[in-house]
Amino acid sequence: MKQVIFEIQSNEALTPEVYRMVLSGDASAITQPGQFVEIALPGKFLRRPISVSDWTENRLTLIYKVVGHGTEQMAGLSAGTRLDLLTGLGNGYNTSLSGDAPVLVGGGVGVPPLYGLCKKLLEEGKKPRMILGFNRESEIFLKQEFEALGVPTHIATADGSVGTRGFVTDVLKTLDYSYFYSCGPLPMFRAMENVVTTSGQYSLEERMGCGFGACMGCSIQTRSGAKRVCKDGPVFIREEVFY
Repeated sequence: MKQVIFEIQSNEALTPEVYRMVLSGDASAITQPGQFVEIALPGKFLRRPISVSDWTENRLTLIYKVVGHGTEQMAGLSAGTRLDLLTGLGNGYNTSLSGDAPVLVGGGVGVPPLYGLCKKLLEEGKKPRMILGFNRESEIFLKQEFEALGVPTHIATADGSVGTRGFVTDVLKTLDYSYFYSCGPLPMFRAMENVVTTSGQYSLEERMGCGFGACMGCSIQTRSGAKRVCKDGPVFIREEVFY
């Protein structure tokens, strides 16, 4: 973990509710896709945890959804604003288990960390495929970015406005894959458990107080006992959390 002052380079809307914020600063503490940062906002007591979508040593890309006062405040920040971040938090995805043809499954605001993961898998010579799930066409984001990487990208929308009508599981059960990685809401994970055919990794979401394991507020029960999502996760092996 490292505390760093970053400067916003851009902060743009991708959909009516989803924003992409690009910041410059020391991002060297981030070593794995799936890790997150905690952002201090003026007037807010608790920092806001946001997953990392992409990064270099001196550049950080965050994609977030406006869901409350904190993220609403973030959406109003302009280029040049300086922010205090805790970086390199959490344990991310383990790509050594992927096999040659993993599938990456993202639901809504769970999609962003899969972009950095996808890039890492490609760097390792793997051949990933994407499944992205949204409610409707107006909510879709990052589709073009994944396609620009040359990765087959399947879209599922609940209303059928784009791609497969239904959910990510309706696409997942039609594919062959060596392993899976996923990020999204818990109901999506539970539905995936009915169709997945391999082991895999889930990135879990829990309310976090501190973000680095001190307060125990994000503890969950796993096969090996209580684990802190912020410190021991947010990424867990499938068999650890569904047993």
